[in-house]
Amino acid sequence: MSLRLGAIVDALGGELHGAHPDAEVARIAPLESAGEDALSFLSNPRYQAQLADSRAACVIVAPALREAALARGACIVAPDPYVYFARVTQLWARAHGQGPARGIHPSAVVHEEAQVHPTAWVGPLCVVERGAVIGAHTQLKSRVTVGERCVLGERCIVHPGVVIGADGFGFAHERGEWIKIEQLGAVRIGDDVEIGANTCIDRGALDDTVIEDGVKLDNLIQIAHNVHIGRHTAMAGCSAVAGSTRIGAHCTIAGAASIVGHLQLADNVHISTNTVVTHSISRPGQYTGVFPMDENAQWEKNAATLRQLHRLRERIRALEQKTQGG
Repeated sequence: MSLRLGAIVDALGGELHGAHPDAEVARIAPLESAGEDALSFLSNPRYQAQLADSRAACVIVAPALREAALARGACIVAPDPYVYFARVTQLWARAHGQGPARGIHPSAVVHEEAQVHPTAWVGPLCVVERGAVIGAHTQLKSRVTVGERCVLGERCIVHPGVVIGADGFGFAHERGEWIKIEQLGAVRIGDDVEIGANTCIDRGALDDTVIEDGVKLDNLIQIAHNVHIGRHTAMAGCSAVAGSTRIGAHCTIAGAASIVGHLQLADNVHISTNTVVTHSISRPGQYTGVFPMDENAQWEKNAATLRQLHRLRERIRALEQKTQGG
């Protein structure tokens, strides 16, 4: 398996320097492990020190690093090396016959009233229930469950173990007992959405849960009923969104972050890892709420101090009023 450097540039653009277009690479590899048969990339200038030591046949770099790259060997210059690298991986997969499968695996269970596009793939042990719709070129990898009336758009990738359309967590409390609220909505997923392994997206209670075009969800994410996620938002592993929260477009939710229910997040909001979002966010920006890790004894002292903050605040206010009055 190999690919000509000239073929890469012809397909994706960029400028090839220091090598003949007919030169070939046999694999794509990180800078530190790339051998003389590999194509690599440098997207972060902080790792420039690895560039000089890399044995890669060719390295994708930004224009600012062109001379440094040429000092060690061949390079492809592109405005955004990381995006260029992503497109190279797609080109590699197409060139070596790793394109998406089509059809329905014999072990899959697809209800006769479900609609699966002829170009879609329903993998081993998947279940597609009544009234569900799977769009063109969408891939259900394996053990994916798509519940009744749930809709997936085109070119989606759904990784193993995903559950789309399980009941949302809805119960009414009566005299010490929980009364189930039937979840009558569904899940609507747009085009070009990718959903990581073992992620769960619950159906809506009345209206649908909505995942807009281009959303990317990592593994082990919980999306509760009636959540609405705007286009091209990305969420990292183990994050969770409680019911009826609306997240805007082009947001990022870092790993293990939690968003409580019935909130609204504006477009271009970025939540740091382990942050718990407890109120709506109306302005774009980066938001963080992580209590720093420390040695346990010191952490306990700080936690004890935090419990006294309200009392200290009231004492300071009283002192300020007394001072101003005097």
